[in-house]
Amino acid sequence: MHVTQDFPGRRVALTNAKLILPDQELSGASLFLRGSRIEAIVERENLPPNTEEIDLSGHTVSPGFIDLQVNGGGGVLFNDNPSVEAIETIIATHRKFGTTACLPTLISDTAEKTKAALGASQEAEALRIPGFLGLHLEGPFLAASKRGIHDEVHFTDLDSGWLQTLTSTGLSSLLVTIAPEEVDPHAISTLCASGVRLAAGHTAASYEETNAALALGVTGFTHLFNAMPPMLSRAPGPVGAALESNAWCMLIADGHHVHDAMLNLVNRAKKDGRIVLVTDAMGCVGTTADEFQLGKQTIRVENGRCVSEDGTLAGSTLTMIDAVRHMMSAARLSLDQAIRMATIEPARFLGIDHERGSLAAGQIADLAVLDSDLNVTTTVIGGDLSSLENQKIADNKR
Repeated sequence: MHVTQDFPGRRVALTNAKLILPDQELSGASLFLRGSRIEAIVERENLPPNTEEIDLSGHTVSPGFIDLQVNGGGGVLFNDNPSVEAIETIIATHRKFGTTACLPTLISDTAEKTKAALGASQEAEALRIPGFLGLHLEGPFLAASKRGIHDEVHFTDLDSGWLQTLTSTGLSSLLVTIAPEEVDPHAISTLCASGVRLAAGHTAASYEETNAALALGVTGFTHLFNAMPPMLSRAPGPVGAALESNAWCMLIADGHHVHDAMLNLVNRAKKDGRIVLVTDAMGCVGTTADEFQLGKQTIRVENGRCVSEDGTLAGSTLTMIDAVRHMMSAARLSLDQAIRMATIEPARFLGIDHERGSLAAGQIADLAVLDSDLNVTTTVIGGDLSSLENQKIADNKR
């Protein structure tokens, strides 16, 4: 089990790299780190004396990706094993693809399994597991008519008992996906007031019901378009409400869940930039598995899709770097525009953008290093440069 370390005295500059800032790609500057934080972006000749240098040979440095919906990885599905060990495996698997922080996600399950996931998350937070941000409960307060791959036998009311449980977790970040029409307005406002973040998903809510939930504090939409009614001319539904609201729209940009034209449409409609890429990744990511179990269902992995026996999409095989690449193509975005959706926007959604999601002074040094083909070559979490140093070309003192 790994616990976060601090590196308080170390001063390191990452040089000869292209830096991805929130609004541009910057070449010729150095990223100066002090311990676990970013100290500054400076010209190489202005680095302080006695600074260690790591030459990145022209590679690109991005803020580490933040994934708000990751069900599994490395052969582990969080539903099967809601434990700290599973959390560590999921984080380690997705780290290879640029994700340096995430919310392990529990698909609707029994009350016992849900509470076990909450307990494991509380333990992971107490241990300061690197890369762990909190928990995403995708259900069980969802609409049966839009269940998707979820087993509706687990769906339940968000009653006073659940309200007490969810408002007293102590987690830094707890995201709960709800169907707004299935949850009492008092419960919605109570959860939001307590700091729990709510997203609408697996919902048959009308446009009016969705807007009422937004007014009560719902701030996100879980995998927009999927498991919700389509937007129609006289019934805009949750999609219409999402596109005209200031809530964050989460998208699975894998070419299977949402047509590229719709990804482009969302980008054009959301002028506030509140678009978040998520993977909805299953345990098969990082393995060669061609099938796995989700409860009583056998899920096949074929042609980049996870599908049940009746053809229902069941999460994805997506990695965050692939989501970035796909969004660039679908919406004709620059690299820095697409990376915003995997970094600063999820950080803004969680209210942690003051310390995560961008390359700026004071930010935690969570980094993804990319080659010219946008492959992730290595990652840094919390200023731990050990993985980067194993690949470095040059390291010298000024």
